Amino acid sequence: MTRAQFAQETSSAGEWKRQGNRFTGRISRDSASAPGDGPDGEGRWPVEAGRYRLVVSLACPWAHRSVIVRRLLGLEDAISLAVVDPIRDERGWRFTLDLDGRDPVLGIEYLSEAYLRTDPAYDGRVTVPAIVDTRSGEVVTNDYPQITLDLSTEWVDFHRKDAPRLIPAERAEMDALIDDIYQDVNNGVYRCGFATSQEAYEAAYDALFARLDVLENRLAHREYLLGDTLREVDVRLFTTLVRFDAVYHGHFKCNRQKLTEYPNLWAYARRLYQLPGFGDTVDFDQIKRHYYVTHDNINPTGIVPKGPDPRVWLS
Repeated sequence: MTRAQFAQETSSAGEWKRQGNRFTGRISRDSASAPGDGPDGEGRWPVEAGRYRLVVSLACPWAHRSVIVRRLLGLEDAISLAVVDPIRDERGWRFTLDLDGRDPVLGIEYLSEAYLRTDPAYDGRVTVPAIVDTRSGEVVTNDYPQITLDLSTEWVDFHRKDAPRLIPAERAEMDALIDDIYQDVNNGVYRCGFATSQEAYEAAYDALFARLDVLENRLAHREYLLGDTLREVDVRLFTTLVRFDAVYHGHFKCNRQKLTEYPNLWAYARRLYQLPGFGDTVDFDQIKRHYYVTHDNINPTGIVPKGPDPRVWLS
């Protein structure tokens, strides 16, 4: 068995087991807290424009979801955005892209400072996205699946007038599709890349490409995954697809075929990329530098590949 990139999240059989989300508070219209107060008895923080800061890495697909949804819904003025350096050091995500290496709103150098302010005993991996309360400096949530759903359902008073309805009234079909895509694709590429046994890798690989084959067929006569309307599930699939050929195909050994070799998935991904809020939030330089430099057990040389040419996304 090879050396794990994240030993605490790797099973004895060499399988990647992603850690749970430590901070699961929610910003909710139903919060019983007054403006300026902390969470109510059920962990619900009040919705307040200008109060919260969304901390992301442009390299991270989980964080990228929240960047896209925030843009699509027109929440830029309601929720501020902090972008960390794509290269982590031993203390995790750094604000070295900002003047003096410190976030200008939160006043911290590392996201871990907000984590430890919220839970001084926290010893897990510090992850993005995270929403931080600018009043207390505490982390409200790092629950990435819920963050984007709440942007759609709890922040409606601050949506722009023509904002898309990303969550349909009847959610059963979308939720089932989200679960399948998470297990086999979104997290599946990581289960391939971080596997430390041949058996674990091949099981994840087979599940990944079986699911991509299903999605390829699903998109044969659909513009989006649920028909002719853009939904949350499309955002979630896109952030994996846009990284596929640049990172997952080679770095994570997901190499049965490239995204560009799937006629329907490739056409679908390009349609999304060319929509406002999608392609203009993609930073291939940060994406590649993050994966190829920070995963030193997988890529010990730290060499970042020059390709692929991003102009293909505009075809």
